[in-house]
Formats: sequence, structure tokens, C-alpha cells
Amino acid sequence: MSEAKSGDVVHVHYTGRLSDESVFDSSEGRDPLTFQLGKGQVVPGFDNAVSGMATGEKKTVTLSADEAYGPRLDQLVFTAPRENLPPGFDPKAGEVVGLESKDGRQMEAMVVHADEESIQMDANHPLAGQDLTFDIELVKIG
Repeated sequence: MSEAKSGDVVHVHYTGRLSDESVFDSSEGRDPLTFQLGKGQVVPGFDNAVSGMATGEKKTVTLSADEAYGPRLDQLVFTAPRENLPPGFDPKAGEVVGLESKDGRQMEAMVVHADEESIQMDANHPLAGQDLTFDIELVKIG
């Protein structure tokens, strides 16, 4: 039986849980997640966990924040004066907004707080800074 290796297209079913055991994502009831190993299409720890698995194999892995979405970075929480916002743009706390960085990269940020003067946003991934546990089943290689 062959094992998944870098460059292979793999199909996996998974369930992702936080440290409190709550499920944050799952392929249950959906098609398997399909990605190419070693191409950075999933977080590094997930990619590493699937590498070497055989078709039909199941495993549970816990990824540190560094192997998942990285640490929370304080510099990704920032405040923008309302006067710098486009006219008519009035985001509310809890909304996710699309932004463009100074170097032209597209990113998303969660509006943390909004008042008449400014808007505070957090561009960290919602799962940044958290260890994640995945139940993984390799369904198919290729």
C-alpha cells in the first residue's frame, strides 16, 4: 500500500477541534478535503500529519499554534480613524472586512470596536494562537 508523499494529491476527511474539544471545522457530510501535499495549501502541521499516511489510515494529531495558524500578533490589531475610510463605509463590531496592505496584499480583518471617531480591527486569523486537534482519515491518494 502506498503512502502519501510530497506532490501527491490527497483526499482526506477531518474534524478539527479546539483545546476545549469544541469542533471548529469538519468535512463530515461533505466531500473530502482535496489538496496537494507539500504545496502550502493547508497549514504546515496538517500537511506534515498527512504525509506518510496510507489510504484508509486514520490518526489524531494535535498541532501547536506555530504548526497551525501561528501566534497572535499584537501588531495585527490596529485602529483606523474614520476619516481614512471610504465614504459610506460604516462597519460594525463583529463584521469581517477586506483590506489591502501597503504592499498590495489582500487580507481580512475583524472589526473589534467601532465608534464615531475610529474603528479597531484585528487581522489575525481567528484560530491564531491556538493549538488545534485534528482527526484525519486518508480516503484516497491521487
